[in-house]
Amino acid sequence: MKKEHRVKKNEEISLIFKEGKSVANKQFVLYMLEKKDQNHLRLGVSVSKKLGNAVTRNRIKRLMREAVFQISKELKPSYDYLLIARIPSVELDFHEMKKSITHVFYRGYAFKKKGE
Repeated sequence: MKKEHRVKKNEEISLIFKEGKSVANKQFVLYMLEKKDQNHLRLGVSVSKKLGNAVTRNRIKRLMREAVFQISKELKPSYDYLLIARIPSVELDFHEMKKSITHVFYRGYAFKKKGE
């Protein structure tokens, strides 16, 4: 995922928390904020230190970004997304993680409609 497609600044993350809507499942929490003037989606990922050491956290972040990248063509483009990993996500392999991430995006109605 390109750098301009990432949410990194603290002010942007705070805005997503404050004004966005959230959905969750057992492994992930998703915050979404619509940006009408934006023509591509942006993603921020967060993994707490409770989930493990730096190696484990970075692995989880890589897998999360790749899973979202693979489904990004089907997602609504004018949104900022913030994806937060919960403790059960540590034990997931890539395919289980992608399925869980797809589920949480589905719960948030983040997928494009058929005609879009």
